[in-house]
Amino acid sequence: MKTRYLLLYIAALVCNTVGLAQNRADRQQLQDPGSFMIAVMGDPQGYTKYDINQPLYELTTAWIADNVEHLNIKAVLFTGDLVEQNENIVRNRNMLNQTSRQMWEWSSHCLERLDNRVPYMISPGNHEYGYVRGDEPFTHFPDYYTYERNRCNADVLVSTFPNRMGRASLENAAWELETDHWGRLLIINLEWAPRDEVLAWAKKLCESKTYKDHKAIVLTHTFLCETTAERTDNENYKITPRNWGQGIWDKLVYPCANIRLVVCGHTGHPDYDHPGSPQDFVNNTAYRCDKNSAGRSVHQMMWNIQCLGGGWEGNGGDGWLRLLEFMPDGRTIKATTYSVLFGISPTTRHLAHQTDSCCQFDMVID
Repeated sequence: MKTRYLLLYIAALVCNTVGLAQNRADRQQLQDPGSFMIAVMGDPQGYTKYDINQPLYELTTAWIADNVEHLNIKAVLFTGDLVEQNENIVRNRNMLNQTSRQMWEWSSHCLERLDNRVPYMISPGNHEYGYVRGDEPFTHFPDYYTYERNRCNADVLVSTFPNRMGRASLENAAWELETDHWGRLLIINLEWAPRDEVLAWAKKLCESKTYKDHKAIVLTHTFLCETTAERTDNENYKITPRNWGQGIWDKLVYPCANIRLVVCGHTGHPDYDHPGSPQDFVNNTAYRCDKNSAGRSVHQMMWNIQCLGGGWEGNGGDGWLRLLEFMPDGRTIKATTYSVLFGISPTTRHLAHQTDSCCQFDMVID
């Protein structure tokens, strides 16, 4: 009899728990249940540099972690600039109120949401190097983003290349994803303004017998200019040796027949006259498609959020993500733009989707 009452109590408890499950205001769905998704976070430095903005960073990574199974998220790509300054203890109150260590620690804390849940790849930006803007070669990146912190790395990391200081690091890393319908993907993330030897390492991987039949994605910080989608070239930074967007195209992307997508961040500027308008997104996105040496289309996408929440000193990005849905046809990638901040409330969920052509488009792999 006691056993019977115990079972009834457990059943009632389970039913009550299900009844109280969180009702997500704007639950996202795959357009096709056979798809998988890759999420892209663009330059979250505006979240980390002000303490009042920092919860938005964690909200974003918490949302991704919550949707790993629901949206079949295979990976998360970070376009770099996780912090505003790599090595500085003097807080310029006109542009931040956190020291470099506080910014590094908060970014690392937010990525703990993803650890042991999903692989994530980071292409460090200029703000991860030197003292304040990326002119010098040293970085704290390998002190915070290690192979060991995320068990998912064991299944997908296939190669790395030492950083500018000769340290083993995930700044230059290659990852292999097994997928349905798309076969095997090779994702390569590159250091800030990659050296020639880094591009040679990546090119050798792409052309190797092991990976030449993979569809390859290159993740790098600087590659396209906002709005015009011209490739970056001759940027005003002192770091050397280096390659900008045009050099990365000429030495790595164009020669490799299997590189089909390039993802970057870095460029962008606010529209103070029309914040939150379609023009604001035009100013912080870019896209182009060109043929490589094999005559195949290479899609190139720039996505940066740091000005989308009110400009350089705004909230850091309004919780915007670029979501890439890889369709079961093995050819089509559907790009959408979604705010986890606006989507969390019934009051603001109507603002959570940007559907202008710069924010919602298809990329077809030929």
